[in-house]
Amino acid sequence: MASAGAAELLVGGIVVLGASVQWLTGMGFALIAVPALVLVLGPTQGVVLANCAAGAISIIGLTTGWRQVKLGEMIPLVIASACTVPAGSWVAARLPEPVLLAVVGILVTAAVVLMMGGARISSLRGTTGAVTAGALGGLMNSAAGVGGPPYSLYALNAGWPMREFVPNAQFYGIMVNVFSVAANGVPKLSGTAWTVATAALATGALIGRALGPRVPEQWIRRLILALALAGGISVLVKGLWEMR
Repeated sequence: MASAGAAELLVGGIVVLGASVQWLTGMGFALIAVPALVLVLGPTQGVVLANCAAGAISIIGLTTGWRQVKLGEMIPLVIASACTVPAGSWVAARLPEPVLLAVVGILVTAAVVLMMGGARISSLRGTTGAVTAGALGGLMNSAAGVGGPPYSLYALNAGWPMREFVPNAQFYGIMVNVFSVAANGVPKLSGTAWTVATAALATGALIGRALGPRVPEQWIRRLILALALAGGISVLVKGLWEMR
């Protein structure tokens, strides 16, 4: 097991990478960071730290794009997620740690596979699609820290271009993570760990902002999916191993 100092450095590195990607694409923090944070901090603390960090970086990102938020289309997503967040928290609090690890791994891996396939799902269109995506996102976010994929699939099926996808993803990220933190609480970290995580968020935002004009969007997408798939499988394997 890593020492406290080593764990804090690992958390800092994970948050820097996740925040950089989140700034570049509007989301992706959870897909990259949750598997690694869960392995370092355990499923409960890893998920709640991801909720806090993803919400914070979304707030920073939305400061320049809030005028592009489609409030009329986002309200059904947000309301539906608020309704299912408590259920996700309830489930996560009652699962044994190895089972929760396996659940996180399965959800991350399944989400990545669907996003890789660019799934076109007719039921994820219109108001019904928004409610479905929001309900799934709220449940997954509070239980496993990965509420973004249902929103991504909804936006994909709605045909939103990246200039609309990013600010709306940030708005959704703020709301669903506020609900999740309200339900799950804040992570129990040392003062040093909080300082490291906060500095890492700021560093990641600066890196993402600097790289944005220079890195092709397709490269970023491939990196996110590759890292997320590797992380999801790792967490799943760890959970299954501990269930033996």
